[in-house]
Amino acid sequence: MTITQPNADGLLAAAKAGDLAQLGQLMELYRDYLRLLARIEIGKKLQGKIDASDLVQEVFLDALRQFPTFRGEAEGQFVQWLRRIMAGTLAGQLRHYLGTKARDIRLEVAIGADLDQSASHFAFLPIDPHSSPSQQGNKAEQSLLVAKALAKLPEDYQMVILLRHMEGLTFPEVAKRMEKSLDSVEKLWLRGMAKLKTAFGGQP
Repeated sequence: MTITQPNADGLLAAAKAGDLAQLGQLMELYRDYLRLLARIEIGKKLQGKIDASDLVQEVFLDALRQFPTFRGEAEGQFVQWLRRIMAGTLAGQLRHYLGTKARDIRLEVAIGADLDQSASHFAFLPIDPHSSPSQQGNKAEQSLLVAKALAKLPEDYQMVILLRHMEGLTFPEVAKRMEKSLDSVEKLWLRGMAKLKTAFGGQP
């Protein structure tokens, strides 16, 4: 089945008009996307200390509180705003585990840049090298669709793809991080990528 993205701009317009139920539906579109971004950042800085799903829930609660201050009109602006909130949440968690209390804007900016870079990488996963120029041009939407498809894979498939393509690790480095043999990691990667291609209507 081909992955498609609901009309986020319509949900955003309704949310800005005061429909909080539509805001909840809108944020749910990005749960998988944000959870994968959180996993990447947690793996770099907070491995084993916090859960990605719990962090995303905290981001959603902050977004609900802060939504009256959101001034954007388009989906891309909303997604970027969510990433900024996540950067602040991650920075707060990092300060907690480092034992510091003062807010560090530079830390939030650095984490925000990391999240932006990771988000851009979703669109460049080698899922369909023969996609049309129009499909290639809409990287923001494709990033969300890739994240949604990736989140549906078994945990080991997700991990090997994240480590290989998002963190840029070699297969031997991935094998060490996952505590698996090199052969098993390479097979996991092949199967995981095949499932992603199938999700996008390609051949496995």
